Amino acid sequence: MIDERVLEIALKKAMSRGGDYADIFVESRKGFSVQYEDGKIEKISQGIDSGAGIRLIRGGHTFYGYTNDLTSESLYELANTVSRAVKHGEEAVTIAFTSLKPSVVSPIRIDPSEVAAERKVALTRKADEVARGYSDKIRQVLSIYRDSIQAVKIMTSRGDVAEDYRVYTLALVQVVASEDGEVQTGYEPVGGLIGFELFDETPIEAIAEAASKRAVTMLSARKAPGGRMPVVISSEAGGTMIHEAIGHGLEADLAGQGLSVYSGKVGQKVASDLITVVDDATIPNKRGSFSFDDEGVHAQKTVLVEKGILKGYMYDVLNALKEGKTSTGNGRRESYRHRPIPRMTNTLILPGEEDPQEIIRSVDKGLFVKKMGGGQVNTVNGDFVFEVQEGYLIDGGEIGEPVRGATLTGNGPAILNSIDMLGSDLGFSIGTCGKDGQGVPVSDAMPTVRIPDMVVGGEVV
Repeated sequence: MIDERVLEIALKKAMSRGGDYADIFVESRKGFSVQYEDGKIEKISQGIDSGAGIRLIRGGHTFYGYTNDLTSESLYELANTVSRAVKHGEEAVTIAFTSLKPSVVSPIRIDPSEVAAERKVALTRKADEVARGYSDKIRQVLSIYRDSIQAVKIMTSRGDVAEDYRVYTLALVQVVASEDGEVQTGYEPVGGLIGFELFDETPIEAIAEAASKRAVTMLSARKAPGGRMPVVISSEAGGTMIHEAIGHGLEADLAGQGLSVYSGKVGQKVASDLITVVDDATIPNKRGSFSFDDEGVHAQKTVLVEKGILKGYMYDVLNALKEGKTSTGNGRRESYRHRPIPRMTNTLILPGEEDPQEIIRSVDKGLFVKKMGGGQVNTVNGDFVFEVQEGYLIDGGEIGEPVRGATLTGNGPAILNSIDMLGSDLGFSIGTCGKDGQGVPVSDAMPTVRIPDMVVGGEVV
């Protein structure tokens, strides 16, 4: 990392013409990935990328520049360039700096950078073998291993100095099964802010088998019936619905601009009394966790909705300044090339008290969603649509035959208000969330829930 004295000088230069706030984000990232496809190594890549970004905020406006030249001369010039965006004369800047201590740290037992490339390749090869051996209906297999080690240092005009060391490890398997002209895909990822010990906890064989089973099961499934019906979403489905249906709408930039169905509704009822939603970057080893966000703010657990009542939004520094609030530790960026914006971390509905099996038994006829697929939401009005990757009919309170091609359509606040049973379980899913051209690692979670009446897209019967 760069000498701290150089960063202090650069930060003061950035503030030399005035400003409400400034920070410097320094990053060094090294990564390794393997893509194994159809029985052979398709691609291996590794590399190191380092750089710094300097940001100045004044009057609600952001001025941002970045460089991959980490010499003092380059940083001083970048700081001077950013400062010139402010139309004021030179002024002295005094900042007292304090190094922050992390309140939470995710333990890393096996640093993936110390694991031989051959072992990583062997993981992807084993996934391919297991998937192909699952069924003669498997036609294509893609297995990917990826790790990323990111060291960051953030210095702010408030005098905070924060450092974080983030180790991300991930694997995914995608298979294609076909029979009699029908084609289905199965997909299973695993990962987190965790080292190579990830595969002691979740063997690559289990990932490959889960993806293969899903594809083959859906291959023999009939088309899902369409219409309005009760829907039970399993905790195994992951938290895609909570991420899309309410998560994005509670990010302060969208809410503050009136681009969210939840804008201006703090203190109002937005969900069932059963529903409490939190965004929690402090959960050890989850994909959306960290010690400090990308603005040097401590990782936090933020209650967004409590027993159905909207409590607040997810703030970064900029939007907190605009609204006279305090950052909730949700300022995140993809890399030093990007300015931070409000983003989710690990977003979840807290579990309830119902036995998940009792929730299923409470439905006579309906749809059981075991795994969600992709989805999209209109944050302005809350309308969403999600694909069901793995679904089953519920018949007489029991899980029945598999169905494919189902979609779930609804309105976020309306659906959240209608949930009338909440399981005692909790299941996580992982992803890379895209917003404003940036992707950041996240996870989502929810318990098993019952939605008594929902529009299911499928075959008209």
